[in-house]
Amino acid sequence: MVVSFLLWLPHFVYVPILSPYMVSIGGSYAFIGIILSSYGLMQLLCRLPIGIFSDLVNLRKPFIVFGMVISTISCFIYLLTENMFWILAARTFAGMAAATWVAFTVLYSSYFKGEEVHRSIGSISFIVVLAQFLGMSCSGLLVNEWGWKAPFWLAAIFSLLGTVLSLFVVESKPEEERKTVKVKDLAYVIRDPLLLKVSLLSILAHSIIFSTMFGFTSQYALHIGFKTSEFLFIVAAFMVPHAAATLFMGGYLVPKMGEWRSLLIAYASAAFFTLCIPYVTVKGLFIVLQACSGFSLGLIFPLLLSMSIQNIEPEKRATAMGAYQAIYAIGIFEGPFFTGIFNSNFGLKAGFWFVGCLGLAASIFIVIFWKKRCGATAVGIA
Repeated sequence: MVVSFLLWLPHFVYVPILSPYMVSIGGSYAFIGIILSSYGLMQLLCRLPIGIFSDLVNLRKPFIVFGMVISTISCFIYLLTENMFWILAARTFAGMAAATWVAFTVLYSSYFKGEEVHRSIGSISFIVVLAQFLGMSCSGLLVNEWGWKAPFWLAAIFSLLGTVLSLFVVESKPEEERKTVKVKDLAYVIRDPLLLKVSLLSILAHSIIFSTMFGFTSQYALHIGFKTSEFLFIVAAFMVPHAAATLFMGGYLVPKMGEWRSLLIAYASAAFFTLCIPYVTVKGLFIVLQACSGFSLGLIFPLLLSMSIQNIEPEKRATAMGAYQAIYAIGIFEGPFFTGIFNSNFGLKAGFWFVGCLGLAASIFIVIFWKKRCGATAVGIA
């Protein structure tokens, strides 16, 4: 879990200041857009191949070490150059490093069995959210105190530490205990019905969060009177409940209410709070709304993550996880893209209406999937 923390913290330390930093060194908005989108594109292209290859060789650790090494190289490129093409390379490497997350999640979940998988995914998801929160919270402070390069120095140091620690990661089981995996079996895994359903839902969830908290929420906050120095309060209001929800999901909600009912509550809540944003102009109420939205979305991600490998045999889970993470990467760049179009043509509020409707659409899909599952179960019992 420490290595997982050190994979994500470095890249969220500089994410809030990356765009203004590139503007300050002369980057055009068009090229900055290409750089930012390269992160999601590399995850879309690399996660599935990494998952498949990891299953074929029955190893996770080499991919974890590779991810940390690439992460470290990415951070040092930012430090050593201000050339925009090299910065594009650095962000591309960051996307490749993020793509290896499939190996991290599969290896960690392999330490647990049965119902404990939900709780394990909740725990590792909490670590990710904690890294996001701590990184984003200190980013502005670092720049104000020590300049633009300070976040990249901290990112490089933590990435290097993560690389060293990754060498001591232990595989959960002796490889001879695992079955030999065939390519045709992996192709079947990718067509698993539950995997495809949760992947679709995850596209919508990532569209929501990357269009709001990681997208246009800060711009709307400025619109209603927030100052940039107050962004810390917005980040904290969103990320603290977001982190708490990852633990609440596996430890209480799913055991009490079941997977599909929990998902329905979470998506419907996220949709409601997102649709409310354009109508809020009071700072205090906006902060409360961010807390509610953060908690709702925090329930979604770890549950979908655990469901994606729920029906998959252990030796094939990296392929399933790779497929899942590659598919939801679509939402990372398409969500903000279409939200930006709505904002440009109909105003800033329109983007939140659009994203809120995505949450409602996800809720409808969940009801449909849930009914089909109940019907299939009834037939099986009969």
